[in-house]
Amino acid sequence: MEKDTERFNFYLTPPHECSYLPEQQARTVFVDPKALITSSSYTRLMAQGFRRSGGHLYRPHCGACQACIPTRVPVSTFVPRRSQRRVLRANEDLRVTVEPAQYAEEIYGLYARYIAARHDDGDMYPPTPDQFRNFLLPAWGDTEFLTLWKGDEPVCVAVTDRLGDGLSAVYTFFDPELDDRSLGARAILGQIDLANARGLDWLYLGYWIRDCRKMRYKIDYRPIEMFVNGVWVRVH
Repeated sequence: MEKDTERFNFYLTPPHECSYLPEQQARTVFVDPKALITSSSYTRLMAQGFRRSGGHLYRPHCGACQACIPTRVPVSTFVPRRSQRRVLRANEDLRVTVEPAQYAEEIYGLYARYIAARHDDGDMYPPTPDQFRNFLLPAWGDTEFLTLWKGDEPVCVAVTDRLGDGLSAVYTFFDPELDDRSLGARAILGQIDLANARGLDWLYLGYWIRDCRKMRYKIDYRPIEMFVNGVWVRVH
């Protein structure tokens, strides 16, 4: 394990079915769930390709398969594409707020509708308030909700962790009846703007997987950096 993270204990899972490439077997390395996670240690782990799910920090560790490539956007040099500018124009009527993450009935209701519509065959279905809290609100994280509002109704929430050098896009959920607005893309553009406004360097987007349709979108945010063989490589 890399020098910056060697003070943690790590645990490797047995092989299991890959969530993204069905014909592949996956293994995952987890940080000891009893470890004390600070802002600085979380930042170091993210810079080494880790991600957060609930209160757990993990990274794929699949031997010969290197399909899951960590990505991050250098926010100060990001330039939106024409299609992304169209997304911004199409959602000019939405109000944006950024607040500390916490449970609220209207936010949970949006989450529950999203999970029921998009992930009713997955581990998060059926959604419950406890599952919402455990998945999105870790006890140790500095987590915020970037929320898009249509009038007084929340229509999209980007769950965002603050790091020492950037933001991490943890999870986004939105009104499934507003699919034509590209709210997921609008949320990422909002997170890029937020990181830039705060003088941070990066928006961490998670894993890009070329052969997984639902994970390919991350390459649309250019320039982007990919963590390959222990080094961040910029792609324009």
